[in-house]
Amino acid sequence: MGEQIAGTRMRRPVITARAAATFEPVGRSVASARTFVRDTLQGWGLTDIVDDAVVLTSELVTNAVVHAGTSAEVACVRSDTGVRVEVADRYPERELPLHASRRPGNPDREGGRGLLLCAALASRWGVEYTATHKHVWFQLDLPDRPAGTRAAGPALPASVLPLTDTRVRVAVTQIDRTGLVNAWNDDAQELFGFRPDQVIGKPLTDLAAWPHTPGTGTGIAEALRLSRWEGSYGIRGADGRVVPVYASHLRIRDAEGEPSTVCLLVRDQERAVLQSPARGPAADGAEAADRGTTADAFEMFIGSPAPDDLDGLLQRTVERARDMLDGDSAYLLLATDDETELEVRASTGLPSARQRFARVPVEAGTGRYGSARMPAVHEDLSVVPGAVPLLANTGMRSVVTVPLKVEGRLTGSLGVAAEAPGRYSNEEALRLQFAADRIALAVERARLTELERLRRGSLSFLVEASDLLAGTLDRDQTLALMAQMTVPTLATWCAVYTVADQASEPDLSYVLHEDEDRIDGLKALLAKIDPPEQVNIPGARVWTAPAEAAHAAALRTSLRSVSLGHAARPSSGPGASLATASAVGGETVVLPLVARNRVIGMLTLGKPTDEHFRQEILELAEDLSRRAALALDNARLYSERTAISQSLQRSLLPPELPHVPGVEVEVIYRAAGEGNEVGGDFYDLFPIRDGAYGFAIGDVCGTGPEAAAVTGLARHALRLLAREGFGGPAVLERLNAAILDEGARSRFLTLLYGELWPQSDGSAMLKVVCAGHPPPLRLRQDGGVDPAAEPQPLLGVMEDLELYEQTVTLDPGDVLLCVTDGVTERREGTRMLGDEGLIDVLTTCTGLTAGAVATRVLRAVERFAPDPPSDDMAILAMRVPEPQNA
Repeated sequence: MGEQIAGTRMRRPVITARAAATFEPVGRSVASARTFVRDTLQGWGLTDIVDDAVVLTSELVTNAVVHAGTSAEVACVRSDTGVRVEVADRYPERELPLHASRRPGNPDREGGRGLLLCAALASRWGVEYTATHKHVWFQLDLPDRPAGTRAAGPALPASVLPLTDTRVRVAVTQIDRTGLVNAWNDDAQELFGFRPDQVIGKPLTDLAAWPHTPGTGTGIAEALRLSRWEGSYGIRGADGRVVPVYASHLRIRDAEGEPSTVCLLVRDQERAVLQSPARGPAADGAEAADRGTTADAFEMFIGSPAPDDLDGLLQRTVERARDMLDGDSAYLLLATDDETELEVRASTGLPSARQRFARVPVEAGTGRYGSARMPAVHEDLSVVPGAVPLLANTGMRSVVTVPLKVEGRLTGSLGVAAEAPGRYSNEEALRLQFAADRIALAVERARLTELERLRRGSLSFLVEASDLLAGTLDRDQTLALMAQMTVPTLATWCAVYTVADQASEPDLSYVLHEDEDRIDGLKALLAKIDPPEQVNIPGARVWTAPAEAAHAAALRTSLRSVSLGHAARPSSGPGASLATASAVGGETVVLPLVARNRVIGMLTLGKPTDEHFRQEILELAEDLSRRAALALDNARLYSERTAISQSLQRSLLPPELPHVPGVEVEVIYRAAGEGNEVGGDFYDLFPIRDGAYGFAIGDVCGTGPEAAAVTGLARHALRLLAREGFGGPAVLERLNAAILDEGARSRFLTLLYGELWPQSDGSAMLKVVCAGHPPPLRLRQDGGVDPAAEPQPLLGVMEDLELYEQTVTLDPGDVLLCVTDGVTERREGTRMLGDEGLIDVLTTCTGLTAGAVATRVLRAVERFAPDPPSDDMAILAMRVPEPQNA
């Protein structure tokens, strides 16, 4: 039994090579460690596992030198079964998750991410502790291959083998350094119909139908110059038809050093003949056949589990691309919907805050390297400054960029850069392109998912904004709403300029910043610079004046502070200027406010230093600006018409009431309807001649501007006729004729008109005519109340009126109260104040002044019902004061 157990015990691996290095606790050590592992494994000929080893080493060394802050010792141990990589740091007291509690977590979380990757990529891994060190190790097994085998796949059943024609034809052609065909075999003639003499000496580009294929985003001429290339395109046959082919290109050189490219081509449906297998250990053949699945290329590059959000996926992509090419930085840009610009969405090793959402054109120049649609390699950026604006002043010297494409459409660009020149060649471009092809579709799906979420949020935002803007017609409130809806949802700060007319300069009408302490400084800054130009062109345009002015002011203030010395520095000096410069130092855009084909203002949105707007945010801001412009113009029109209406209505009210000797007079007027200062009810008190005064209170049928027109006619006609010497009945009869002359525009009118003569004995004599109006009430000093006139026919109905006047004497202490039916017809449900209710109120006013009487009557009307009055209302109170005792 013991011998049997010993025979089955696992054989210990035989160590065949070992390499080790120590790296200081600095950020650059991570890249150095990646280079060390890559060079070591490539020197051992273990290219199949290099990428996984580099990725895992990068994570573990980052944990040691960046997060733990200690040096890292990296050892590569080669055995006959695989490679073991050990990373040790001098911070053993840091705890790691226990094996029993280790669960898949957030792969973007810094803590424990290296262990998650080890679990996903390594054959075995573990953690070992000593008194002074902590060792994290992982094992990568070598592919199980027979001797002499470079790559091998599993044995598969015949039913799942690739399908081809009975005879597979492999066209072999050779292309010289100028792109001309110099070899063409028999299979090429059979596939495409051309004899060798028909194609030799001609450019391959004359035959190739080269689409923007998802597999590789380069052109045929560039592909022929790469060291190795695989992909699909078409060859135009002798019959004019395009034959889809799968091609494998290999760049070679002859004994004299002359380069050329050998191209192997098969029918596209037979691509399995040439297609390179995916890198990685193969699954058991029977198991793979049963499952019907293969390794996922996307997960091989990104790792599993993949981030479920776009930002996380993009950040993981740039980190993997940087590690794969031993770069110092990497970045990923996404194309706008029209494919004219690229927007930076993720980066590593770069000032991401400065670069995030920055935009660059897709076509930045002529030639291959001027377009983001093609792979590009820059061996030394110092030779071509400005070739890659995103890398300006970052210390990066060499860079490789490749496009991301989905179904031939450009969706983004992926770039990796290094501080050393000459780090990258076409070989790295090909590797990075293959990686980009792996993740392009996943990135596009995540982008579309995020875009859909943003659009749903944008729709909700616009609906709410429209409701808020539609809820007011006040210009100042509309301006405030515009700014409050954009800050901080769309921008950090906002300024609204308004334009009164085409000949006027824009006026800075409203300024808002998310930090209230910055508003005054921002407003002062914008007031000093010229406003943005009025351009009736849709869309956002960049405005650099605020940032330039802010930085110039901050520089002047700082220099002045230095020259004056720290002791003389004002408390609000450079600190405030620098804060303002930082607040407006980012991207600033201007959106025109266009309503009814006229520019009525500009909406200015800004970001703080080094920040940019997302394209989706600018599109949302453009939609908001259109709605806000219409709301602002509606508010402007309403304000103008309200001002005109109020001016006309004020002209219908009498001027200041004259002083009547020996008589107290008080008038209270309330017009029904929003914005109305005068309606169908009216009053007047005016001198007729020495010692005589005319007074009137009336009610035109209806309310609003139409009733106000008749009000103006009645008031002015009364004054004119009374001063011509006509008595009360004659005045009203002529006014009746004037109203009837208005025809269809006429309105019937109830009117109480009287003439007042103060007497020398302290009393007052009145002659009144009550034409259909509620009769005036006289309050005697003893508290008694009685009508002071009898009702007669109203005006504006009959042509021939016979009216008469009645004489009333007010003794000292008496009050004459005149009201319109808006007072007596005050209702709450079926209840009405009525004449009796008014009399009850008036009986409580004995001894009160005229003003107090009018106020008490108004209060009683308002308190009678909770709803505001719905009819115009006028109250005229006249009182003869009691004589003062000596």
